[in-house]
Parts: sequence; structure tokens; C-alpha cells
Amino acid sequence: MNKITGISTFAFVMLITGAIDSVRNLPSNALFGSSLIFFTILSAIFFLVPVALVSAELSSCGSEKSGVYQWIRTAFGDKWAFLAIWLQWINTMVWFPTILSVIAGTLAYLVNPNLAQNKIYLVSVILITFWSLTLINLKGIKTSVTLNTFCQVAGMVIPMLFIIALAIVWIIIGKPMQIHFGASDLVPSFHKVNDWISLTAIMTAFLGMELAAVHVKDIKNAQNSFPRALFFSVIIIVMTMVFGSLAIAIVLPANKINLVNGVMQAFANFFAAYHMSWMVPVATLMLVIGNFGEMINWVISPAKGLLQAARTGYLPEFFRKENQHGVASNLLITQAVLVTLICVAFLLMPSVNGSYWLLTDLSTQLYMLMYVILFIAGIVLKYKLAHEHKTFKVPGGKFGMWIVCLFGLIGCAVTLVIGFFPPDGVNVGGTLHYEMVFSAGILAMIVPVLFFYGYKYVKFGRSAQGASATEP
Repeated sequence: MNKITGISTFAFVMLITGAIDSVRNLPSNALFGSSLIFFTILSAIFFLVPVALVSAELSSCGSEKSGVYQWIRTAFGDKWAFLAIWLQWINTMVWFPTILSVIAGTLAYLVNPNLAQNKIYLVSVILITFWSLTLINLKGIKTSVTLNTFCQVAGMVIPMLFIIALAIVWIIIGKPMQIHFGASDLVPSFHKVNDWISLTAIMTAFLGMELAAVHVKDIKNAQNSFPRALFFSVIIIVMTMVFGSLAIAIVLPANKINLVNGVMQAFANFFAAYHMSWMVPVATLMLVIGNFGEMINWVISPAKGLLQAARTGYLPEFFRKENQHGVASNLLITQAVLVTLICVAFLLMPSVNGSYWLLTDLSTQLYMLMYVILFIAGIVLKYKLAHEHKTFKVPGGKFGMWIVCLFGLIGCAVTLVIGFFPPDGVNVGGTLHYEMVFSAGILAMIVPVLFFYGYKYVKFGRSAQGASATEP
């Protein structure tokens, strides 16, 4: 495989923001009004920056093998590595229906916006789209860098800047705003649980930084260039998330924001006010392009990490089978079946918003559990790999790594606790119903790990469980 060399600071900034920034995250953030500014900054300090710094140092070690599975395997061994990569993979199975529902909700504007509230329509579009993407990937078709860049610019950058510009005009001409910016609105009441629930939505918008940071070895002058790239990318992500979300919150009351098609709701309101309704199909097409482009890579990339674990014996050979195109075909098909089953969540909640929030929350919780393991591994590997050459190190040495990881663990812990409380403005059929479905979902996603532990033990015996964590 050809190695990418000499990535510029600008290219790396685009790599990081492209992996995280997305228009689909704006409606869920907008639910919390002006207080989202406070929580976005808090989330960046206690999650986004720590993940970036820890991932960058771990990926800058001399070994060509990088990524969550290899890092945690080196720190704790195969069992913990498998659990971590399973959490990273299974969370995407839960996440897929949410982004696909955004595509379905956006497409509804080409026919009838009310379809976005029809569960049968949403599930149908989700399944048709996902199975189509799976079949495309089974053929070994890879999206080119040019196509990815086009989708990123046309479907994320332009719509994000456009909706922010429309909101600025809205404020300038004195249109009524649905939120306020007083001191009491900007700083939330810390004793109210519902105010803290916004962390779930914002943390979700920040997931995935570790995926981009693995390229740190390929950056020119990494020790100096990476902090600059990190600074600029964090600023871009935070600013676009804050202003993009506020653009929706300004024009739509919180109880009217639809998590599936909230961006198109806002665009439609802006366009109607500015006598630009002819732009609705254009905005619809741009958003679909952006979300579809994001999906193409995500259908196959999470499976690659799980395939690493499969090759160490945790999964039956059935899942390791590759077709003539070099694609783990059975694993991808299994993935599509799982997504199909998870779509049942849209039928378990009394509203589309409730289903969307449940899946978003569940995906975030599973990913947070992986990050807990990652941060602890970061501390362990700071000592275990102390003498290994690294092109980037967390500032402050071992003390700096402890501080960064503790910040990250605090962010994860708060998010994990808050995740069990649904927001007041979303119909989830009552707190007890939500917590029962939510808890059952977490158990259903994690319990299979025990089965695969048992599978390896039975197939390879006790010696396989004690294999060296550093073996190739």
C-alpha cells in the first residue's frame, strides 16, 4: 500500500474536520438553544482535544500497525482490544440508521415534508439505501478522493456556511428569534438534569477524532505542525457546530425541531421568509450528496477494524471470508442484517424524534465506553512505550498525559451518566419506557462479546487467551 507522505497542515485540518464535522448534527444541538455554546466549549475541552492528543501520540509510534485495536492490544492484551474494537464497530451499527434517516427526511422535501414523520417511509428508505451501499462495497468499488472532496464541499461546507449566512441576515433585518442570549440563557442551571442532556448530542457530534489522528506520522514536522492543525480544526469544528446549530434554533422553536429533517426545516423557513422557495430542491440535493458521500466510506471502514480481531481468532472463519474483490463480504452482509434489525427502534418509540434520540444516545454511550478504555490505555502506554521514538508527544510528558486522559475520562463519565435521561422536548413514551429500551439496547450490543470470548476459548484453548499482546 502506498504511504501518504508530507501531508500539509491545511490538508490535515481538512482531514480532521471532514471526519467529524457534519450538518446532520445541527438539529439535535439546536434543541438546547443558546446554552449549546457553553456545552460545546466544555465538550471540546473535556473530550474533543483529549481524544485528538492521545490518539496523535499513540499513532505516532514507530509501528506501522496503528488504530484502536493495536493500541489497546499493546496496553492490555487481546481481550480488551477485542472489546474496544467491538464497541467502535457496534456503535456504528446503531449510528447508521440515524444518518440514513437524515437522508430519508431530507429526500422527503422533494415529495412531501410530512413523510419525515412516517416511520414506514423512513425505515424503507433507510434499508434500501443501506443495502444498496453494501452491495456497492461488495463489488470493491472505492470512492475516490475527488468524489469525497466534492461530497464534503457540496454537502457540508456550502450548506453549513449558507445556513449561517441566512441566520445572520435574519438577525440583521430584525426578524423574531426563537432563542435569547441573556446571561441566564448562555450559562445553564447546573442543578437541572435536562440542561446537561445536551452533552449527549454535542459529544455525538465530536466522535471520531481518533480516526483522523492516525495520519500524524505522515505530517511534515509533526511536533510543531500537529498542534497547529489541531488548534485550527477544533476552532473550525466548534465554530461551525455552534453557529450552524444556532441558525436552526433562531428560526425554529425547540418543540418544532425535527431531528431527522431539522436542517431542511430551517432552510425552508429561511427561504420562505426571503422569497427564495425555489432553493429548497437545491438545498435538498446538496444535503443528500453530503450525507451519501459520508456513508460510502463508513459502510466498509468500521468492518476493517473488526476484521483485525477476527484474524486473531475471536470471530468464526465465516466472518473472515473475503470475496474476489478483497472485501469481507460475509461481515458486510451481517452488518446490513444488524442495521435492518436495529431499525426496529423506529417502531418502538412513539415518535420519530424519540427513535432518533434513542439511537443517537445508544451509539454515543457505546462509543464512550470505548473511549474510556482508550484513555486508560493512553496512560499505560505512556509508561510502557516510554523509550519508543514518537513524532508527536502530548505536551507535559507523563504529567501532561495524565491530565489530558483524566479530562477525557471526566467527559466520558458525565456523558455516560447523562445518557440515561431523555430530554424533555422529545417524546420517548415516558422516562421508564425509555430507560428500559435504552438499557436493553446497551446489553444487546455488548453481550455478544462474551459469546466470542467463549468461542475463542473453546476453539483455541486456554493458551490462546494468554497470547502476548505484542505479538504481530
